Amino acid sequence: MRSLLILIATVVLAQPALAQEMPADYAAVLKTLGRQGDFKDGVLKVNIPRNDLSVSVDGIATPTPLGFGGWIALAKGHHGDVMMGDLVLTEGEVNPVMSAVLDNGLNVTALHNHFFYETPRIFYMHVHGHGTSADIAKRIAPALALLGKTPSRRAAAANAGKPIEGKLDTSRLAKIVGHEGEQSGAVYKITIGRSDIPLKEMGATINARMGLNTWAAFYGSDAEAVVAGDVAMRAEEVTPVLKALRANGIEIVAIHHHMTTTEPKVYFLHYWGRGPAQKLAAGVRAAVDQTGKPASTGH
Repeated sequence: MRSLLILIATVVLAQPALAQEMPADYAAVLKTLGRQGDFKDGVLKVNIPRNDLSVSVDGIATPTPLGFGGWIALAKGHHGDVMMGDLVLTEGEVNPVMSAVLDNGLNVTALHNHFFYETPRIFYMHVHGHGTSADIAKRIAPALALLGKTPSRRAAAANAGKPIEGKLDTSRLAKIVGHEGEQSGAVYKITIGRSDIPLKEMGATINARMGLNTWAAFYGSDAEAVVAGDVAMRAEEVTPVLKALRANGIEIVAIHHHMTTTEPKVYFLHYWGRGPAQKLAAGVRAAVDQTGKPASTGH
């Protein structure tokens, strides 16, 4: 009898984690935008992958999940919804999309690169806004409609790149980094939330699904792999993380912010590495270990 009660309790407790009913207004957002997404942890995540792009990084044909999946996310605040997002753009799309965002009353909070050595050149634009979910969807739609429609001023170099053959021991990578990941096609991505940083905006919790996270995406084989990723950091963590990555031969690609109105300030860096998968994972772990520590009080 006791075992049966434990089993029932376990099933009941597990239900919220298995599924979360999507609010009707968020389902309407997906319909308005003609996009797919999901609702978890109080956040609607709208997927905006750039499957139309064929990107080569350092001579390697890179799958979209390695770092070319844009998104917007909405969460409920005190007076409506808060939207944050990251749009993946070619250089020719940057300014038309920016104008469409700004002209429709939304904000651009960052513009930066995630990679070196890529063809075509790719940029990332962080967008932000407040309002009802229906209003936000209507205002962001013109910008999304421009994706894949704006020709580049110059032709991309004819370098399609070559894929990496083989498989990754993903369980070993998860053990080294200290966190489980998810498989998306040929890419294994580990996402680590920064729940230790209490970030809110207008009453909305800014969690991992709203962009407050560290991630590492691995592609290739155990012997030959690449890793691309992002580290979310408090100010005092920036230099230790940089030192850890460089000591492990991982290249720093960008250092910047993603959000302009949240407190405390959070900084993000993007990195790129190439080599044996487990060595790359050890470098990522060294960086992750520099975050989440109690802040120093100084002297």
